[in-house]
Amino acid sequence: MRWPLVWVVFALSACGSSSSLEDDGGDAGALDVGALDVGALDVGALDVGALDAGTSTSTLAAGCVSQFGRLFTAAFGRLDGTLVAVVAPADRQCTLVNNDHLVLEIAARGGVMRVVVNILSDGRNGTDTRLRFQALEHEAVGPPFAEGWHPGVALDYPSMLDAHSTGGFVPTAMPELIEAVESGLVIGAPISAYATSSGGSRADSAHLVHRNNPGQSQDGALVVRPTAARPTYLLFHFDGDVF
Repeated sequence: MRWPLVWVVFALSACGSSSSLEDDGGDAGALDVGALDVGALDVGALDVGALDAGTSTSTLAAGCVSQFGRLFTAAFGRLDGTLVAVVAPADRQCTLVNNDHLVLEIAARGGVMRVVVNILSDGRNGTDTRLRFQALEHEAVGPPFAEGWHPGVALDYPSMLDAHSTGGFVPTAMPELIEAVESGLVIGAPISAYATSSGGSRADSAHLVHRNNPGQSQDGALVVRPTAARPTYLLFHFDGDVF
């Protein structure tokens, strides 16, 4: 699905807390590796044996994996890869389900990485736990798409995307936010994610996919159609953020 120039949907019920629920016993639908032919992905490098088979509550979660790569370093940056699965809190058959985040599984450099997106706010800057959400079509910013993890690649909502808290963002409850984000994602398509990882023992995951660290150009976002001249940026911020 292609969003219009500035497309705002129901706002997510929230950029949530950091607690996660692990579900090691569930199976997920097998990944159709043939669907990942997007040029950038080295399908031969994927450990296809790590992919589970089974029944998912969502077609977007059908390809969720049980093992993850170790690509992330301790940095803010941009992950460029291919979307393998989108795991919502209800997809308890998938590994490392999170109760208040949406998990995107993205294949890059022979592994599948986790990008964890808040869908419920902890009210850190205000009292409304609904996340503020906007899907914005904008000229591509930053270096061109290139499969892999790119630490240090900057993103700042107001200065680079002309996105401000006073316009375009809509408070959205969690169920509607999940639906809004998922509606524009395509399994097997290129995707980019601006996020932060602690590296080390957590080198499989990155998070803080929202307005973050004002003045440091470390705003998290998802980028749909990242190879287009005008990709769609999925932007998130908390109640109380002003920029």
